[in-house]
Amino acid sequence: MPSDPGSTGPVAVDIWSWSLAPSFVDIADALALLSGDERDRAHRFLKDIDRRRYITGRAGLRRILATYLGIEPRAVRFGYNNWGKPELDLADRSSLHFNLSHSAGEAMLAVSAHAEVGIDIEEIRPIEEDIASHFFSGFECAALAALSDGERLVAFYRCWTRKEAFVKAHGAGLSVALDSFDVSLETGEGQHLLERLDRDIGRRSDWALFNLDVVDGFCGALAVSAAGRDVKVHYRSRSARSANMASMM
Repeated sequence: MPSDPGSTGPVAVDIWSWSLAPSFVDIADALALLSGDERDRAHRFLKDIDRRRYITGRAGLRRILATYLGIEPRAVRFGYNNWGKPELDLADRSSLHFNLSHSAGEAMLAVSAHAEVGIDIEEIRPIEEDIASHFFSGFECAALAALSDGERLVAFYRCWTRKEAFVKAHGAGLSVALDSFDVSLETGEGQHLLERLDRDIGRRSDWALFNLDVVDGFCGALAVSAAGRDVKVHYRSRSARSANMASMM
């Protein structure tokens, strides 16, 4: 488990990634790990590929969290806050924070002790409509419009994943207006990619925002409620492909 950093030490965040492809998992074994409500949700998917990806994602989440908690994957229990963010429904849940994201055939999970985390991964696909004007701030829309056609698509996903990661880490869901904060669209590294944050949401200095190393064709971001501390990110992939991971940021 990532150690408790205390009040001044760095915050440790583990990043796990795995494939949702059918060849990487026995779907029957994975389904057996899920709770009744998770199995019910799985059966509601209309497409078999979506059902399999959901099952594989939830089974991977359970297996990884079980290693931190020292329990069986089936014994992991989940609850949800008032805005629907998943959390551990266990006596020691305060010692472990996590967030899961999956897109197409890839899943990524962030795990940390005593720091809220949010993660988002997206497959980079062509955009057929003006999504930015509906979800991005004026600052972000202007920055996107200033880019060349060749740069704009990946920059859109940099912005999208950074905003999603922040909202998920904050935990208040759609009650956080997406134009109430600005993120950088630049490719820059480090933890200072949050440009502006409205005062009623919190202090910008309390948050750290990072690029994620992801497989080709994807974009990803991590947000951490670091309270001004440095953040140390450790990649701990469940897949042997981790050695080939390359940043798309």
